[in-house]
Amino acid sequence: MSIEEIKSLIESGLTTSYVDVIGDGTHFEAVIVSSDFENRILLERHKLVYKALGDAMAEDIHAISLKTYTPDQWENIKRTGA
Repeated sequence: MSIEEIKSLIESGLTTSYVDVIGDGTHFEAVIVSSDFENRILLERHKLVYKALGDAMAEDIHAISLKTYTPDQWENIKRTGA
């Protein structure tokens, strides 16, 4: 599965303002900023991403590391560099 395919699935399944995906074809890392993450714990955020990825999680993606942020958290990270 390509990086662009993963990015497209995430963008189609969530309300995103930023998505960045890197990987080697089976192992991936994604940074996702979405208002859908507001008032949700980390586990719930990851479940939303897994739902957006659908069958690709079982068939095409061996591993994915997720960093999930709300828009406010993302702005704070950009502002402070933390």
